Amino acid sequence: MRGTIRTVRAVQWSMLGSILLYAVGGEVLGSGARAVDPSLSYVFATASVAIVGVIFVVRRTLVLRSAESLAAHPDDALTINHWRNGYIVTYALCEALALFGLILRFTGVNFQQSLPYYIGGFVLLFFFGPREPVSS
Repeated sequence: MRGTIRTVRAVQWSMLGSILLYAVGGEVLGSGARAVDPSLSYVFATASVAIVGVIFVVRRTLVLRSAESLAAHPDDALTINHWRNGYIVTYALCEALALFGLILRFTGVNFQQSLPYYIGGFVLLFFFGPREPVSS
């Protein structure tokens, strides 16, 4: 289990670093601010809310249920895989939020408009760090 936690934590930290690179890269490589279709912003905002909802569903169905089972049976390889995959899917969804900010930046929105996507992805990714399952 310790090796799995180390692996998940390494994935988490590398994705946190990539979000910072998205923000810097979007600012350096992004096009100048120009008129953007407002419906595009609404689509990304709606998709972001949906992704946050999916993150909580994935955590409840994969991570938390697997953690309960691992607390009783810590050597169950299948449950460890579910637990690890739940974290990785959660992190991928958090990363998608930050990618929305990068995409919006490349379409011409200014940095202040893409910043909530970077911050949202970063904060959620940081908040959902791997925790070792313990019996209650």
